[in-house]
Amino acid sequence: MNIEIQELEDGLFKLIPSGRIDTNTSAELRTALSGIYEKARKVLIDFREVAYISSAGLRELLVCRKRYQKDAMSVENVSPAVYEIFETTGFDTIIPLKKAERDMSTYVQMSIKQFLASKVSENPDKVVLVGECGEYTWKDIDKGSQILADDLARMGVGPRSHVGLCGLNSVNWILAFYALQKLGAMSMLINPNQRAVEIASVAKVGDIATLIYGELPEMGDDEDNFLGAIRDAEGSPVKSFFSIRNSIDIKTRFDEYDAVAGKYKEHVEADDPCVVIFTSGSTGRPKGVLLSSYNILNAASGNCEDQTINPDDRTCLILPLFHIFGLVAGLLANGMADSTIYIPKDIRTGTLLELISSRKCTIFHSVPTMLIALMNNQDFQPEKLASLRCTIISGAAATESQILMFQKAMPNNHFLSSYGLSEMAPVSITPYDDTNDHVLHTVGKPVRHINIKIRNMETGEDCLVGESGEILVQGFNLMTGYYKVPIEDQSIDDEGWLHTGDLGYMTEDGYVCLSGRLKELIIRGGENIMPGEVESAISACDIIDNVKVIGVPSDFFGEEVGACIKLKPGCVFDEDKMREELKVRLAKFKIPQYFLVYDAFPMLGTGKIDTVTLKKDALAKLADKKG
Repeated sequence: MNIEIQELEDGLFKLIPSGRIDTNTSAELRTALSGIYEKARKVLIDFREVAYISSAGLRELLVCRKRYQKDAMSVENVSPAVYEIFETTGFDTIIPLKKAERDMSTYVQMSIKQFLASKVSENPDKVVLVGECGEYTWKDIDKGSQILADDLARMGVGPRSHVGLCGLNSVNWILAFYALQKLGAMSMLINPNQRAVEIASVAKVGDIATLIYGELPEMGDDEDNFLGAIRDAEGSPVKSFFSIRNSIDIKTRFDEYDAVAGKYKEHVEADDPCVVIFTSGSTGRPKGVLLSSYNILNAASGNCEDQTINPDDRTCLILPLFHIFGLVAGLLANGMADSTIYIPKDIRTGTLLELISSRKCTIFHSVPTMLIALMNNQDFQPEKLASLRCTIISGAAATESQILMFQKAMPNNHFLSSYGLSEMAPVSITPYDDTNDHVLHTVGKPVRHINIKIRNMETGEDCLVGESGEILVQGFNLMTGYYKVPIEDQSIDDEGWLHTGDLGYMTEDGYVCLSGRLKELIIRGGENIMPGEVESAISACDIIDNVKVIGVPSDFFGEEVGACIKLKPGCVFDEDKMREELKVRLAKFKIPQYFLVYDAFPMLGTGKIDTVTLKKDALAKLADKKG
């Protein structure tokens, strides 16, 4: 715990402690108070940065109160969670207290469980979620998530249980997410667009015993066989399943709420890891990013301010909720402001145009590919998107010409360029009313309380302004680390900096510009694809001797997957057969768009493939084909 001491005027002292006041830190409060006793006639203790106070901390306030009678001692800016401790112990009748005024900073010291409870208390009847099953208020979300929490608890889910949450965006997905937070379980968010064997592989990485599943494109109506394939996959830890498919309307069970309303009141710490997001990595194996409520709600609070969201805003949410972008900028940033989220029944461009137009949506975040697809729809008319006022473009890079095209089609819209990672998001963003030059050519300024430095890859020294190097970041929303990943593969160094693997530089006016990637990750329309995973799937084909997967620039998707292959002697390549074979092993978006057959790969002196030369040659060949 840190304590800042200010002398505001003669004899009036203000103490600003931060963190937790408990058995281990209460002595620091005693020392700070003792140091001012002889000089202070009045003491004001500001609790705005205090997340918790224990009995030991309360005792120190009691001692202070004994010394300062009447109005000579008071505590202000007490958060709801801490105020509840005062009330429970009766200390609210002993110590003069003043609650913190409600603003978004109130929520950043809470767990997501407390955040929901606070919202239900503050604004129970505000409609904040609309989907196929109708409208949901905060009170409805509380009821629905409580009923699901009881279902899951009876299945054995409890504090720190590893539970997979896998499904397309839906009201039920959000209810299940809050249900897991109520139980203190780990919400392990899985990409629903994967095949059964891929989901089982992610479950193995995360030690997931229970899988909550919604709509899964690869499952279709073959539910039993798909779930069986997950359960029976080699090494799969999944033992039980829980359905939240769209055919299930939780509102029909609201009469069960009274029987379960008083359950699951156990306190959850804001700093406890509570969410795992699986990110693609250069190792060819997904990594589980450990995040706490403190990480996520702080990020959401800042992002809400960046978007200038207010209760009257209406967001068309298509950002996948299993991604950090959708969770922070979509679900929780809107939750901060009590704005309304609309979840479309599907993400066909016609559906989105009709929803945005009819509901007069004001916020719509997306990747460039979706914006282009909307404008290419035969029914597109600029007036259908005229209500939009804010769009963050992230998840995949947009070109200058694309952004200019978007601005021309949506002149009322504020386009924000942003940069983030699953490990820490957002990292940077352009201000709401920023210049076009910054929006077109940068990914914004570092967000509040985030530190960025650019490291020279050869010397290890900090780069000068304008000099490109690897982007290193640290700050309040930085992950705890990767789940069960060896220390040498953890991306946080011995000074607390996250090595992003992205290349960039800082401008004179403090903006971040991206210039490339160290890692081989391919980003196709916002989906992260690990080349190693695609290479493994292709290598399993009998005709393949060697393979190297690369990213191929695409005007629509940003990048496409390309595969450079070398065949075994005497074998003939049949692209259609190859695609059919890969459908069994890979999700559709991971299957290469391009195949190039080589007699031999360029090699380095070390015996490894010369990837730089190979990619340059492959891109030249593809350009000739297109030309």
